[in-house]
Amino acid sequence: MDYGSNAISVSRHSRGRRRSPWKRVLLWAAIVVIVLILGVILFLQAKTYSPLEEALAALDSDGSVQVSELKHGYRFEPGEGKELLSPNIIFYPGGLVKPESYAPLARRLAEAGHRVYIASMPFNLALTAQDRADEYIAEHPEESYVIGGHSLGGAFAARYAAENPDKLAGIFFMGAYADDGADLSGSKLAALQITGTLDAVLNKETWEQSKKNLPAEQTEYVSIEGGNHGGFGTYGKQSGDNDATITASEQADEVAAAINAWLSKLQK
Repeated sequence: MDYGSNAISVSRHSRGRRRSPWKRVLLWAAIVVIVLILGVILFLQAKTYSPLEEALAALDSDGSVQVSELKHGYRFEPGEGKELLSPNIIFYPGGLVKPESYAPLARRLAEAGHRVYIASMPFNLALTAQDRADEYIAEHPEESYVIGGHSLGGAFAARYAAENPDKLAGIFFMGAYADDGADLSGSKLAALQITGTLDAVLNKETWEQSKKNLPAEQTEYVSIEGGNHGGFGTYGKQSGDNDATITASEQADEVAAAINAWLSKLQK
């Protein structure tokens, strides 16, 4: 009898049995990771702000504005036959706010003559696709661009601008600031800071300290009386915010007017 062969066979079988518990551990670990990831995704979806009906209505094309859905966002352009003004505008939405919520503002800016891009971000967080602006600039690389954003979107628009100052003419902020990871103080970019007097979400102390990161002689400040944080978009009141004393439409009017006035100076 070949006892040696049997011994080898038994030995291999024993090693296989010793490994099997580890396989089960790895399987359960993978299941736990998948469940956690799904849980985070569901949590983020539950916390995400959706556009109101008037924001969705602003996505419709008409004679004054042509709206196109892109792979990652939306493009708003002046209607056929209307003059296209420089620069183009790239906009990063606030954290956990769907991009469609900013359609009313984009429409107003397009009606004034500018091509406007609203970025769509994975999980509605600008930190997941900071360089999204490159996609829009690639459409018309010979043209001029400014970038801006609301809240978290403004912070990551600033980081993009700090890394790509030669691609831009300016940056604007809506209830947002340039943190220490986006020092623009030495750049030649023009900057516009727009805040609402009733914004309770923006950290005013941090916002004040962050002024050092902006071009001192090329930054303008505009305050919207009665405006709040959520009013920079059209998605309703944001958690922790004050009640606005003006409507979202009125705030959009004032924000658009401030941006248009600022852009008109860049055209000169």
